[in-house]
Amino acid sequence: MLPSIYHGIRRAAVHTRRTSTPPCRLLSTCDGPPVGLAHAETIFALSSGHGRCGVAVVRASGPASATALRCMAGLTRSLPPPRTALLRSISDPKSKEVLDRGLVLWFPAPHSFTGEDCVEFHIHGGPAVITAVLQALGSVPGMRPAEAGEFTRRAFQAGKLGLTEVEGLGDLIHAETEAQRRQALRQMSGELGSLYQDWSHKLKRCLAHVEAFIDFSEDELIEDGVLNQVDRSVCDLQAEMERHLKDERRGERLRSGVQVVIAGATNAGKSSLLNTLCQRPAAIVSPIAGTTRDVVETALDIGGFPVLLSDTAGLRDSPDLVEREGVRRARERVDQADLTLVVVDCARLPSDAMQATSFLQGHLRSVLLNQEQPDTVFPADRFLLVLNKTDLLPQEQRQKLVGELRQASGLPPLCLISCHTTEGLQNFLTVLHSSVKTLCGDPLSGAPTLTQARHRAHLQQCFAALAQYQRYRNIDLALAAEGVRLALTSLGRITGRVGAEEILDIIFKDFCIGK
Repeated sequence: MLPSIYHGIRRAAVHTRRTSTPPCRLLSTCDGPPVGLAHAETIFALSSGHGRCGVAVVRASGPASATALRCMAGLTRSLPPPRTALLRSISDPKSKEVLDRGLVLWFPAPHSFTGEDCVEFHIHGGPAVITAVLQALGSVPGMRPAEAGEFTRRAFQAGKLGLTEVEGLGDLIHAETEAQRRQALRQMSGELGSLYQDWSHKLKRCLAHVEAFIDFSEDELIEDGVLNQVDRSVCDLQAEMERHLKDERRGERLRSGVQVVIAGATNAGKSSLLNTLCQRPAAIVSPIAGTTRDVVETALDIGGFPVLLSDTAGLRDSPDLVEREGVRRARERVDQADLTLVVVDCARLPSDAMQATSFLQGHLRSVLLNQEQPDTVFPADRFLLVLNKTDLLPQEQRQKLVGELRQASGLPPLCLISCHTTEGLQNFLTVLHSSVKTLCGDPLSGAPTLTQARHRAHLQQCFAALAQYQRYRNIDLALAAEGVRLALTSLGRITGRVGAEEILDIIFKDFCIGK
């Protein structure tokens, strides 16, 4: 009878091209890899999450994988068919003690994640079982624990994944919201890498034509108009890159989270708004002005988009040194914010609508430290005016105020809410979601966007190098060719095809040990 967690499971086939079982290439004993492969290291690690779970996956990759599978799964003859689950007792290779009963899968090279021989043990997820299996693997000659990201690094070195695909995989593992998942999956599919590879191919062609013209033009072996064709290609590439770079950091913002800052005067209800949005008492709320002295942060999922929400100190002049430092930090956060929620206490507004408009405009200028600019325009995508404590206003006055303020010019979009009664909260969340979505964009529509700061830096270097080509085109063709070569190198550093070794450690170190 099968264990309960595997009830009904007969076979797990991976959607890759099936191949016949190769002849046995490793020893059937536990004496280690055969001669000729002893120098290659086989790595192993827990690839599923840590902690108690129903099923845990332990993965091994390298030449000793088959040896480990044979001696731990009791396979004395042949290995199981590739990519087919087999229910076996998993034993310690030295003591022969049964450690668990689970599924084993065999992935012969090159049809595996890393391109090497791989084996997976699907075992019960108790800490004692996982520890016992890992210790047993460590006793097999030629095997050692994997370092962080080493499986994915081997996949990259084997050509299974490009560097942008590796980064997409890392983002997918760390994705916390639906929009992050969609963006990461799109990048992991290779769409962004294909765009950069296409640009690389065009630059290679341009470089070949320029160098050929330098070497052979005097012999009249080069057709007329070759350089004109290169000029057109370089201009087209520059235009494409410029459009790609002018994405307002949507992809990077979606990857790292939208910075939303709650700002305003003391006792406006900023901390109450934070607690209402995150549905827990994250910040202290009291009627004493200046309660919040430091920045209080919390991560939120707003309609599938990641938001890092920050509550800040009330903006006012204060003789208290600690509070002044809090105000300084608050203004600093406002300067860095993608979106600022300016919270205002409705009870402090003048009853006259015209005066209320002037009051709010002045209040916004004080938040932005632009008091000397009376005609300041507040971008609708960067600011949201939140009029709090509407429960303190009579219904008639509230309706009249809303009508007048929404028709007033010079104010960002506004919402009326009451953190005490939650009135207007749903409408506020709808407006907030719309603003966040505008800042991040739709990860599934249009051309793939930049997701990493290093991509942007290398593309900017590439763009500058192409400008060097145009600058020296009619002065020194050798220097112009060097510009194309530098542009190609910068692109190669994104895809991992040229001079990427110095950035690999930075990329792979963020992966978990079993990935």
